[in-house]
Amino acid sequence: MTLDRIGGKDDGGIDLQGWWWIPSTPCETSGSDRRRRIRVLAQCKAEKKKTSPKYVRELEGVLSRHRTQDGTDNTSPAMALFLSESTYTKATIIRAMSSHVPFLLLHMPPSDQDAEAETSAGVGSALWNDALSGTNGLLKGMFDVRWEYGSSSSYDSAGRPGLWLGDRRVENWVPSRSRSS
Repeated sequence: MTLDRIGGKDDGGIDLQGWWWIPSTPCETSGSDRRRRIRVLAQCKAEKKKTSPKYVRELEGVLSRHRTQDGTDNTSPAMALFLSESTYTKATIIRAMSSHVPFLLLHMPPSDQDAEAETSAGVGSALWNDALSGTNGLLKGMFDVRWEYGSSSSYDSAGRPGLWLGDRRVENWVPSRSRSS
């Protein structure tokens, strides 16, 4: 993803915005280098208590307002990304999973203050709903999130989520900044 920080007092509920560059699926194109972009509107929370469903409702409203706003690129598909240092309540997960808005929830526990950056907690969990990943969602049911363990010391023991298209791992890719606007 290429995301820019928006955040601030008048951010309209958007802390980060930008694009998620994913490979085109076999039914969309025959070229393996083709990418399509999805608009990402993200909100970040760093609270001690579990994250409540009110934030999911707010982000649904933000995405709805974005889709109808004049002067924006509202022809591209869009998704909501919610990042939280605290875990989600059951009601929050239910709300996001049943939403018509394409949602990706990421639990990103705070890093251990005494440890080096390489040993930070990383991603605690990654959840997406059917509006994003289902057969009728933005990703057309073609992609999976799989928990991976590897040789990199940053995620050896805990692992991390990885994006897969069929039997192949999707490598990170972003275009040069001049083409991503």
